[in-house]
Amino acid sequence: MLPSTAQRVPANTCEEVNERIRRQTEANVARYAHADPVAVERRLRELDQEWDVERCVETMAPTISLIGIGLGLTVSKKWFVLPIAVQSFFLQHALQGWWPPIPVLRRLGVRTAQEIDAERNALKALRGDYREVTRESPRAAERALHAAAV
Repeated sequence: MLPSTAQRVPANTCEEVNERIRRQTEANVARYAHADPVAVERRLRELDQEWDVERCVETMAPTISLIGIGLGLTVSKKWFVLPIAVQSFFLQHALQGWWPPIPVLRRLGVRTAQEIDAERNALKALRGDYREVTRESPRAAERALHAAAV
């Protein structure tokens, strides 16, 4: 059975690396627990700019493939094996969550979108974004969506 989208990468990452990323996220949240609102807002903007592992993979795969195609067209047809290999691994990543560079990216601390969102939501909760969101509040769905998006 194929892993869920949210669990593909962590399931194929060494548990030691997953734990280090979890601890770093917890430390990030703890650092801002008593920070002024401006610092929290700045961190939320940083999180909006952070590249997740999927974006890294989605950038690396076509870059390497295009290099292979370019070399195949200009140097030797043997280079066409590179984009074929890359795209084969990319398909494996889409299905299973593994691609050869991912262990390196994860060891470098590149997080999944869910891991980034966990920090973002913890900071928003500290900031108080979710206090007024209850099922009984008027326009509850609208308020919940706004709190999650801010």
